[in-house]
Amino acid sequence: MPNIALELGKQAASFGVNSAYGSQQDMDGIRVIPVAISWSGYGGGSDDAGTGGGGGGGYAIPIGAYVRRGDDLRFEPNVVSFLAVAIPFVWVCGRALSRVIRALKK
Repeated sequence: MPNIALELGKQAASFGVNSAYGSQQDMDGIRVIPVAISWSGYGGGSDDAGTGGGGGGGYAIPIGAYVRRGDDLRFEPNVVSFLAVAIPFVWVCGRALSRVIRALKK
């Protein structure tokens, strides 16, 4: 049986920015460098009989891109991803704050 850790390590290379966006692109003197937040986890094991297995997974969130035009470099955020993260975050914070205020009133 091949080394599971090495096989899982090879799979990890496909996670991250490349799975969310792709590689950097150059068009008409403009360079676009994608940015993403990614994480992954893996596990593996075997028993006394020599049978075993492994698995893993990952997640990537595209957050924007660096855009270079000549000497100008700036970050352009991905608005859709920002809203997808910000709306639930604001809802949870508002809910938690209302519970804290309610508990303090008692």
